Amino acid sequence: MRSILIIAVAVLLIGGYVARFADKAVDGKPPLQAAAVQTNYQPRQPVTSGRSLTLESGRDGHFQLEARIEGRHIDFMVDTGASLVIMRESDAARIGIRPMRSEYTATVSTANGKIKTAPAKLDRIEVGGITVYDVAALVLPDEALGKNLLGMSFLSRLKRYEYANGRMVLEQ
Repeated sequence: MRSILIIAVAVLLIGGYVARFADKAVDGKPPLQAAAVQTNYQPRQPVTSGRSLTLESGRDGHFQLEARIEGRHIDFMVDTGASLVIMRESDAARIGIRPMRSEYTATVSTANGKIKTAPAKLDRIEVGGITVYDVAALVLPDEALGKNLLGMSFLSRLKRYEYANGRMVLEQ
């Protein structure tokens, strides 16, 4: 089971890199050479202005951010492919959500197969100057999820979210 998860993550990362370089090749620009990669990469802090937030992609091509839920700071990866906000059990517990085993009633399909999840409702998620209320979420066991995912139940409530040139803009 663990090896399948590792393989799935590796395939996703490789696919992200290939797509990123393919876009540059189509534009007529050559892809980055291995020698051009910085070894001391430091992602910039998200830039917020009022109700807009600009994120820089990380070295892995993903967008990471810190959200505030119930007064706690929780790390997320932005995932436009996730229907809902998905949280690990340990992070959900930090904000007071501790589903009992009997509350794991929803089933989702992942790279590891089907997993039972517990539906939850987050009163509000704050990211930079952006606040979204009453956000649908799912809680998954820690071993089934490496990072919390900020999915479409949050993103679809924004005025816009946009990806261009290695940056993502969230605007409310």
